[in-house]
Amino acid sequence: MTLGQLDRLEADSIDIFREAVAESERPVLLYSIGKDSSVLLHLARKAFYPSPPPFPLLHVDTTWKFREMIAFRDETARRLGLELIVHRNPDCVAQGINPFDHGSARHTDLWKTQGLRQAMDKYRFDVAFGGARRDEEASRAKERVFSFRTAQHRWDPKNQRPELWRLYNTRIAPGESIRVFPLSNWTELDVWRYIERERIPIVSLYFAAKRPVVERDGVLIMVDDDRMPLADGEVPMWRSVRFRTLGCYPLTGAVESRARTVEEIIAEMRDTTTSERQGRVIDRDQSGSMERKKQEGYF
Repeated sequence: MTLGQLDRLEADSIDIFREAVAESERPVLLYSIGKDSSVLLHLARKAFYPSPPPFPLLHVDTTWKFREMIAFRDETARRLGLELIVHRNPDCVAQGINPFDHGSARHTDLWKTQGLRQAMDKYRFDVAFGGARRDEEASRAKERVFSFRTAQHRWDPKNQRPELWRLYNTRIAPGESIRVFPLSNWTELDVWRYIERERIPIVSLYFAAKRPVVERDGVLIMVDDDRMPLADGEVPMWRSVRFRTLGCYPLTGAVESRARTVEEIIAEMRDTTTSERQGRVIDRDQSGSMERKKQEGYF
C-alpha cells in the first residue's frame, strides 16, 4: 500500500506525540478550540488509542471568545470524556481587561501571554502541545517541532536546538519547558483535507452564514454580544461570512463567503490568494510582530 500525503503527515504527528509523552513528566494539550486544535486533538486520540490521551486539555480563556466556541469546547470535553482545565488570568478578571478600553496589545499580553505563563507554572507542565503550523506566519516558520522555553517562558529564535533526521533533544532543566508542534509541517489546505477525510467536528463559525458585522479599519467584526460598543451611527449589517481563523471576537475578522460545507471551503481555498491570518488584528498591533510576542511567552 502506498501512503498518501495525509497518511504521512498523520504518521509523523502521531510519532511526535508519542515521543514527547515518553520524554515528559507533565504534558498538556493547549486547546484553543479552532480547527487546528480539533485536528490536534483527533491525532492525540489516535496516538494513544484505545486509551484516552495521557494529558489534560488547557484552554487559556480570555472571556472574549465567540460564544459558539465556548459551547463547542465544553461539549467536546464532555462528549470525549476528557479533562479540561480552563485558566483565566485573575489579574485581568479583577481589572476588567478588554480589547476596547485597553487595546489589542495589552489585552493579548495580559490575557494570553501572562495567562499561559501562569497556567504553565501553576500546574508545572513541562511539555505543551500546540496546533501552530509553519505556513501560518513568519515567526512560526522559525519554530522547531520541539521548541524550547526558558524558566521565564522566553523563546530565543537565535538559540534553537537542531532537529537533524527528526532526532529531538528533550532535555530540560527544572522550570524549563518545551512547546511541541505536531502540525508544524501541515498547511492550511492539509488541515481542511484531513478534517474532510476524518469527518472531524469543528466550530460552526468556519461555515458561511448570515451574521451581524460592522466594518472597522477594513476588517469585518462580528457583533457577538452586547459588550461590544458601537460608534455613533454604526449599525450591524447582516452579511454572509465565515472565519478562516478564530480568536477573541473583537479582534478576529470575518471573510465574505458562501462556503457552507468543508468541500466548498476547500474549493474556495484553492482560489484564494490571501493569508489565513489577514483578519487577526493582534498580528498588526503596535507591540510589534508575532515573533516578539512569542519571545515573551505567547503561544
